[in-house]
Amino acid sequence: MITEARPLVEINQQAIRLLYKELGVVDAVRFLKQFTQGYGNYTQERDSLFANKSLNDIVSEIEKRRKK
Repeated sequence: MITEARPLVEINQQAIRLLYKELGVVDAVRFLKQFTQGYGNYTQERDSLFANKSLNDIVSEIEKRRKK
């Protein structure tokens, strides 16, 4: 059976509708997010965020935030 090729945008819209219907919006979004690369450079951001901080400093900050 030969079918005519549909535009990719149409296929994507149908696929997203099916995901929403079968998984629900939250799980469909979680599923789709695993295929995106995100943005920025985490290595550079991490280096600037944690510059001059020891592991103990970082752990202490985490513990303080959890107590709030």
